[in-house]
Amino acid sequence: MTVIAIDYTPAIRQQAGIGRIVRGQVDALIALNPGYDLRLFVAGRVTDTDRQAAPLPLHSTPIDERNLVRIWYRLDVRYPRVEWFTGGPLDLFHATDFVLAPTRARRKLLTVHDLAFVFYPNAAMPSLHHYLNVVVPRSVRRADGIVADSHHTARDLTEQWQVAPERITVVQGAVDHAHFRPVSDPERQRAVRNRYAIGERPYILALSRLEPRKNFARLIEAFAIARQEAKLPHRLVIGGGKGWLYDEIFQRVGELQLHEHVHFAGFIADADLPALYSAAEFFAYPSLYEGFGLPIIEALACGTPVLTANNSCLPEAAGPGALYIDAEDVRSIADGIVRMATDTALRAQLRAAGTRHAAQFTWERSARQLLEAYRSVLG
Repeated sequence: MTVIAIDYTPAIRQQAGIGRIVRGQVDALIALNPGYDLRLFVAGRVTDTDRQAAPLPLHSTPIDERNLVRIWYRLDVRYPRVEWFTGGPLDLFHATDFVLAPTRARRKLLTVHDLAFVFYPNAAMPSLHHYLNVVVPRSVRRADGIVADSHHTARDLTEQWQVAPERITVVQGAVDHAHFRPVSDPERQRAVRNRYAIGERPYILALSRLEPRKNFARLIEAFAIARQEAKLPHRLVIGGGKGWLYDEIFQRVGELQLHEHVHFAGFIADADLPALYSAAEFFAYPSLYEGFGLPIIEALACGTPVLTANNSCLPEAAGPGALYIDAEDVRSIADGIVRMATDTALRAQLRAAGTRHAAQFTWERSARQLLEAYRSVLG
């Protein structure tokens, strides 16, 4: 039987984003029962809770993840190898998070989620930017095949690093439609409003880790303009934990005296996301660059219209369910906010179109695309 090890580390370490993608794809892959011996590799130690939650046994390392990163990627030492921990020789190792751990697997597949660090070098800490620019291209060269989250990322790989298109398979993200669906129950909506101290005013939801690439500073400035010009009663609710280089975001709120109108809700629990999306007037996601834009699909699946940017993969994710703006133009964002906040018919149109568009993004579809990548690289 063909033995495939999948790097499950992001699924353990990251609740949202890449972690959600890896969990969704692995669960759906197991459900498809493709006839492979699948093994889940985790860099670093795991807890009993991690093991109980995982869909298959976890093959973890006694060396912590931070030291493995230092050994494998910063020093480029090619041991310990993955198969030392996964129980013997591998036919395929799938590295799911930008970098390829040392392995003698017969074939190697690497997922590159985006090239944000190439296009927006100032949006990351200098040390992280340098690290990614060294280890990701090196991992791409060593891999036999590449998985990209979107067609746009696939084109970026070809244009920036001359990766042959035939080496790349597009495997798009998805949502669990049993979970991400419209919540019309007023009690559930009221409960999330109370839990995150949102209040009773209509609100615009923005959701992501606080970092420069997510463009919150411009969104806040545009919101101030829109409020003033259209006398909007809305609050801007920003959900997500602190990432890096986020001081400008909070400074902008103070400079514009928006403390009563911009609310930082912090990290949002998965269980609360559908009601939070559903209760919002619309979802704002004016990112400067994305590899896929999973929160857009989540919002659309919950029946929430989207305001997003016309860059990178965002039109691919949002399709006809969004109003598009120029992420680098505050005036464009402000005009979009006013239109979305005041045009009931537009929101209804986007809601209907977006719900239909989001329905195609299922984890089963994503897992079938991933299986094609496995079959292609295995030959």
